[in-house]
Amino acid sequence: MAFDPGEVSKAKGFHALMRLIRIEHTLFSLPYAYVGAFLSGFPVTVREVILMSLALLGLRSAALAYNNIADLDIDSLNPRTWNRPLIKGAVKLSDAWWVVVVGSVIYFVSAVLLNRWTALLSPLPWLVAMSYSGAKRRHSFPHLHLGLTLALAVAGGTIAVAGNSPLPEVLARIPWAFFFGVLFWVAGFDIIYSTMDYEFDLKHGIGSVPTRFGIKKALDMALAFHLMAIILFGIAKLLYGLGSVYTIGWAVASALILYENLIARKNLENVPTAFNLNIPIGLILTLSAIADKLLGVI
Repeated sequence: MAFDPGEVSKAKGFHALMRLIRIEHTLFSLPYAYVGAFLSGFPVTVREVILMSLALLGLRSAALAYNNIADLDIDSLNPRTWNRPLIKGAVKLSDAWWVVVVGSVIYFVSAVLLNRWTALLSPLPWLVAMSYSGAKRRHSFPHLHLGLTLALAVAGGTIAVAGNSPLPEVLARIPWAFFFGVLFWVAGFDIIYSTMDYEFDLKHGIGSVPTRFGIKKALDMALAFHLMAIILFGIAKLLYGLGSVYTIGWAVASALILYENLIARKNLENVPTAFNLNIPIGLILTLSAIADKLLGVI
């Protein structure tokens, strides 16, 4: 399978830079912060939405650029990733480092401008996001690491709108059912995605659930993670006072999650299609939750 969401089709320029940071995946992460904000019960201002958006865009861009740099040795050996910008030379290594620096600066400055808690806690998501490449070199569960990276956007959204509220109250307001739902959902689809590199990872000692337990058990674990996520997203409806709009969104997203697993288990050639389902799944879940909350306020 040659599918790679990070491949570049043009030789250089802005397009190649956008492929380096996988801009659609970066934008895809924004609604998770918004869910954390709107389900928290804290008032949300336009200024806070703008700053949390800048923070997340900066962090994701920096992290994706850094992980491409850190994985150069692996990606240069893997035929599936030979069309990535740094491998093809479509983006210079020095330019990638500039993305890391500028993205990190945007993230930390935005965090400082939000409130004291985002300023004090900002190093934690940065360290988690930057260390994904190292995780798959050290253990077999980098998928949970990736899930935590996106789940922290949910927590970050709550903290971003908390103002100067006491920290115990801020932590209590985080929609934890959504947090852990995102964690297990992302980990599940990353396990499915990693089956494409099973033979390469096994040969080169790259950590993943498929290389540790085999593809069949890995797909079973992905399904188990996704069932947990579906349950947690369902619990979110009860905990956060969500209504019919979210119920419909949850039902549709749950069906797509199950379909993703079904087609991947039927034939591994379907993994690219299964993987691409996750962008609409995420948008349906998050936007239906936000819409439901906003409609309840009107």
